[in-house]
Amino acid sequence: MELSSKKKLHALSLAEKIQVLELLDESKMSQSEVARRFQVSQPQISRICKNKEKLLADWCSGTANRERKRKRESKYSGIDEALLCWYHIARAKAWDVTGPMLLHKAKELADIMGQDFVPSIGWLVRWKRRNNVGFGARHVLTPPFPPEPPPPGLTPQTQLPLSLKDFSPEDVFGCAEVPLLYRAVPGRVGIGDQVQVLLCANSRGTEKRRVLVSGLQAAPRCFFGVSSEALPASYYPDLGIPWSEWLAQFDRDMGRQGRQVALLLAAQVVEKLADLSGLCHVRLLPLPTASTAPSLPSSVVRAFKAHYRHRLLGKLAAVQSERAGTSLAEAGAGITVLDTLHMAAAAWAKVPPQFIGSSFIQEGLAPCKMPLSLDKASEMPPVPCGLSLEEFFRFVDLEGEEPMSGVCKEEMGTEDEEGAGEDSFEPLPTKADALQALGTLRKWFECNGTSPELFEKFYACEEEVERLCCL
Repeated sequence: MELSSKKKLHALSLAEKIQVLELLDESKMSQSEVARRFQVSQPQISRICKNKEKLLADWCSGTANRERKRKRESKYSGIDEALLCWYHIARAKAWDVTGPMLLHKAKELADIMGQDFVPSIGWLVRWKRRNNVGFGARHVLTPPFPPEPPPPGLTPQTQLPLSLKDFSPEDVFGCAEVPLLYRAVPGRVGIGDQVQVLLCANSRGTEKRRVLVSGLQAAPRCFFGVSSEALPASYYPDLGIPWSEWLAQFDRDMGRQGRQVALLLAAQVVEKLADLSGLCHVRLLPLPTASTAPSLPSSVVRAFKAHYRHRLLGKLAAVQSERAGTSLAEAGAGITVLDTLHMAAAAWAKVPPQFIGSSFIQEGLAPCKMPLSLDKASEMPPVPCGLSLEEFFRFVDLEGEEPMSGVCKEEMGTEDEEGAGEDSFEPLPTKADALQALGTLRKWFECNGTSPELFEKFYACEEEVERLCCL
């Protein structure tokens, strides 16, 4: 006898599943009768009834593909949902959303969530199919959910400007002017010279602007022969922040990227810049006059200062170990403004993006809610040896105890030195000096049991130095 062929599986689309639910609710038909009408098995009808609430939610959302027969969950469901939310916001603002834009945004969201994910064209096609997304003429979509009130316990300290809603979180920036006693040591407040540091980041923490350091010295001796383009931070010879020049550069950078961004500033600063014109891509948004909160979260500023102080103490400890009998204050006197630029850039790089984003939310400076609750103490560097936690925090907040300014006598030099010209400066290192220093450093690593990971970083540095020597 000839065996009957295997029965072909018949899957129902979302629209057909809704029809099944309507039939079962509105008529007295049994599940078996409905199964025969749609030419499927009775267990399949039973599964549809079991998933009734989820199916109805997909149908009512307006975003699901109603002709899709199977719904396979993505491995990166969090990224899927976040990208769909961003897509709705972008279309509601009548933005032209393209495929490359979605791929870039998906990668950005994955980095924020800490997931190792690289979106591909195939993934984007499946994402569009799952969420019924198409690129047609501009139209305004109704968000799939109404706006929610801020979570309890996160009482905003600042009332956000109304126009902030016109920008995505990635395009909202805050900045802070931070006074820094750049070579002070614990217990010796009066010996430190002061510079101003300008920090700027967006409300997601995914973009940090280049650090700007300003000081009283027009031409510190330590800058002789140094290329400013090669430095990790900028220096301005005045204790005030050059807002006009800095904003003009910010505007040019955003123009090259084709972006329109908002910069939160204290109302007093915006008033000083009232006559500033020519900003086409950066919109200045003043915080309320009564607000005491800075436009960059104070917790972010404190984390930056903690990392700077930690790096400074590490450098001073290394100097003390090299020169026996040198006190901490004597070691600190050798710290130059050039050292400060490097340490400030390194400290700013160590402030995590997730922490910056969470701080914007918790201090009421972000335009949307973010379900993050980070322990701010965990973002601080470890307490240096020889200091208690209380002593280290007092050292971090040193500027609040006795603000002061001054110039570094060791760097300015005497009148005789200033009149001697370039002969009074140390000779600049040559290519041979750089290669010899690499050999010395590698030998020191070899003799002190360095980890393989550090050698990998050294090899990258060695390769770059050798490349520069060949130019």
